[in-house]
Amino acid sequence: MRYNDGNADELKTKFWKALADSPFVFLQRDGEPQTAVPMTAQTDEDADSAIWFFTQKDSDFAKLGPVTATYEGKGHNVYARFHGSLFIEDDQERFDQFWNNFVEAWYDGGKDDPDILFLRMDLRDAEIWSGEMGILTTAKMTLGMTVHDEVQDKHLETTL
Repeated sequence: MRYNDGNADELKTKFWKALADSPFVFLQRDGEPQTAVPMTAQTDEDADSAIWFFTQKDSDFAKLGPVTATYEGKGHNVYARFHGSLFIEDDQERFDQFWNNFVEAWYDGGKDDPDILFLRMDLRDAEIWSGEMGILTTAKMTLGMTVHDEVQDKHLETTL
């Protein structure tokens, strides 16, 4: 784990809050870069080791298995790359929890659309970077000065 001067738990918390605020990730099946597409992550503050996705039964993600997601928070305040595995989620209560008008817009048949595939991504490991630089670091960058030491402690390798 690289996070020399900061609080690793604080950065993980920052990641989860950012993802809840702007839940768009770029998801791809591992080893298949052509499958990368933007997806909306459904998050639950009480379930910090999983996220959920609605997709279609004919999507590449219907193959399930290992995937990688990349993320950039709103305002560039946090960046992440995280890994996990996709599984079919059959919990109807969880399905109902995440169903909303934005999801329904993708399915002509609403909740009963036969093409809906509801997936859970069980998370493994992640790399998270803080994008907050501070005024001194920003000034150094403007002047072309080295900032490597100042930003090195803004990176965390962790298990989510």
